[in-house]
Amino acid sequence: MALAAGTANAHGVGEADAAFIEGSSGINLVPYMYLGAKHMVTGYDHLLFLAGVIFFLYRMKDIGTYVTLFAIGHSTTLLLGTILDIRANPFLVDAVIGLSVAYKAFDNLDGFRTLFGRTPNPKAAVLIFGLFHGFGLATKLQDLTLSPEGMVPNLLAFNVGVEMGQMMALGLILIVMNLWRLSGSFQRTAIAANAALMCAGFVLVGFQLTGYFATSA
Repeated sequence: MALAAGTANAHGVGEADAAFIEGSSGINLVPYMYLGAKHMVTGYDHLLFLAGVIFFLYRMKDIGTYVTLFAIGHSTTLLLGTILDIRANPFLVDAVIGLSVAYKAFDNLDGFRTLFGRTPNPKAAVLIFGLFHGFGLATKLQDLTLSPEGMVPNLLAFNVGVEMGQMMALGLILIVMNLWRLSGSFQRTAIAANAALMCAGFVLVGFQLTGYFATSA
């Protein structure tokens, strides 16, 4: 259980980055932009969710719409959660983030229509889960001692970095996805890939819930 708890927190703020944040004061825009981009590029839960979101999107207009909705949700709770110090158990928030991965994969498999006869609004779902993704990072930053001097500009720079990292990661995902779509194996493996994505989401949920119960015991 202790091992699972450590794994559950693996996508949080690293020790070196945490030391910098706690030891810095004043306005440090570029370093915070770098930290934000680094978090997004290495945040496997965010990347898995984004991969699920764009899995069956072919037009750049649609991709832009969904990614923008995710960015709005992510940015809102990241900034407000940190600045206003809105608290929640990080393990439970991250469990919802893991659930978002499983949800999107299940939606891609047309599971909701098959079981319930209708599909939830996909745009609303991406926006709502975006709020949880941003709040998940806010809970990590709340554990650190942020200098009040320059905190708001630094957080804004951090958020800009997060969105820059998202664009870089999304670009790589799209390249891989487009190459995969051009191959003859895409139609045969799409179902298996989303099933694996859904399993990964439930594994993340399990890690987070294990971490919650391990630290609450």
